[in-house]
Amino acid sequence: MINKLKITFLFGIFIILFGVNSLNAQLKQGDLVDGIAAVIGDEIVLESDVNEQMNYAKQQGTTNIDKCEFLENLLNNKLLVYEARKDTLIENRSAAIKEQANAKYQQLLSQFPDEKTMLAAYKFRNGYEMKNAIEKIDTDQYYAQAKYQRITEKADVTPNEVTDFYNMYKTQLPEIKDEVSLSQIMMYPKLTEAHKEDLINRLKKIKKDIEGGESFESQARIYSEDPGSASNGGLMKNISKGQMVKPFEAAALNLQEGEISDPIESEFGYHIIQLVRKAGKIYDARHILLMATPTDEEIKTAKVKLDSIRGLISSGKITFKDAAFRFSDDKRTKFNAGVIPGSDGSSKIERESVPGTISYELAGLNKGDITNAFDDKDERDRKVVKIIKIEDVIPSHQITLETDYDRIKQMALNKRRSEMVEKFVNSKLPTTFISIDGRYNECAFKGNWKKDAIKK
Repeated sequence: MINKLKITFLFGIFIILFGVNSLNAQLKQGDLVDGIAAVIGDEIVLESDVNEQMNYAKQQGTTNIDKCEFLENLLNNKLLVYEARKDTLIENRSAAIKEQANAKYQQLLSQFPDEKTMLAAYKFRNGYEMKNAIEKIDTDQYYAQAKYQRITEKADVTPNEVTDFYNMYKTQLPEIKDEVSLSQIMMYPKLTEAHKEDLINRLKKIKKDIEGGESFESQARIYSEDPGSASNGGLMKNISKGQMVKPFEAAALNLQEGEISDPIESEFGYHIIQLVRKAGKIYDARHILLMATPTDEEIKTAKVKLDSIRGLISSGKITFKDAAFRFSDDKRTKFNAGVIPGSDGSSKIERESVPGTISYELAGLNKGDITNAFDDKDERDRKVVKIIKIEDVIPSHQITLETDYDRIKQMALNKRRSEMVEKFVNSKLPTTFISIDGRYNECAFKGNWKKDAIKK
């Protein structure tokens, strides 16, 4: 029932799936020896790409899997990539993507005892080959997203169209599971002046040792707490202006090549930076990071402060919305009354997807209740303290216009975007080289992919 609708919308949300899953798909052990399923322009679809998307759909509960439909989704995506590369209005971000790929490589490397073990696990012959694979994935993701946005930027649906969509598909729409709406106030525990001074003095000592003859590279490998660059001697290459946080960039670009900065503070902690090379808006730099990891006592102090704010809210002296704006350090939510967005961008979150730490704190609480301050970690694994308010509790129910208008509107909008992209793709097929492997001869594609396809 709902599975056909899922497939219909799959292309509309495919960019998201591509971004979430394809790094793992490309790097999964045993999947590197592969066959070519299709060629679109100068873009290639591998057989493993098709299989990975099918497996992902199965994990999400899709049944009656049709391999041909998944190949066509990938053909659509690759055609977007091919067209995006020719679109002069889409920025070329090759340098930034290369740096991002290097950072991902270093992040993966940090999960293994050494590079040889990692390369063996992922079946790559050398680091250069693996970095190129990661870079290709990220490049495709960037171009596909950019073209998708360009094509669908004017997409919209009227209230009548939302109603029509609901009436057409209501028997196929899923039952909504138990949900909650949550708001939060999040704080990063403040370091004491003594703690800050200790980090700064440690960096000053490291800088002095480098000026005394130690190499910046060796000191970065020993002392830096940046998992993305420490094992590479702190080196970050091809950084685009505007890519790094402002304090880092300001310090780096004020240096002469080879010069080392004094300790500077950023949202990640404290750094010393060495400018390696600067060419226009691109530069290479090394840095040593000492993270601003709070002590137990600093966390306790932050909890006390947050509990006092909770007391002000409970006594009616300030609203949760105003307190979030004034005190929260979470830029995603502080300007939105502290509301934590769900996976679909709404304010509703499935109960079963609430992280374990938060779920534990919510146990026994009802609508309108606020947790005591508790410690947690943010998306970058930094220690934080939080209070959470239960704004609403939504029991499981069949989706309706009355209770889920915004969600239905988003579904209708996704369908409209899918139709716009499908129209664009069909307009490009007559002039695009297409070669599809013979194993897909029996596929009945929606688009005219077989018009001039060379059967292998």
